[in-house]
Amino acid sequence: MVVTEIIPVEENGISIPYFETAVAAGDPAYVSEFFTSSINISEELVKNKKATFCVRVNGQSMIDAGINDGDLLIVDKELSPENKSIILAVIDGEYTVKRLIVKDAELYLQPENEAFSPIKVTRFMDFRIWGVVTGVIRKFR
Repeated sequence: MVVTEIIPVEENGISIPYFETAVAAGDPAYVSEFFTSSINISEELVKNKKATFCVRVNGQSMIDAGINDGDLLIVDKELSPENKSIILAVIDGEYTVKRLIVKDAELYLQPENEAFSPIKVTRFMDFRIWGVVTGVIRKFR
């Protein structure tokens, strides 16, 4: 993955009308047409405002995790990565987003696309975790 831009998260965020009724993704269900409240997108998606940023994805290695080329990832630098977390990492100066796998005291960066191979993190690599991916923003085209 090549990082094309890093976008800071604004302090105040954006409030938009919120349709409180859950919308059926299976059989259609009746819903009212009234917006009774609003939500702040930043509050909904961002836990640690001062440690969170967005980055645009370039590539297909995480498509089976629902992360597509062109998506914006929400990344929190304050969260501690755990086994199976999706992380933004730097390996030898290159950024990548992968699932962190800890197995037998070894680290692997697991893509979520069968066309890509896992990366075993070795002591000879300059490896750093920049943050844990907490969300994805996608525009439908």
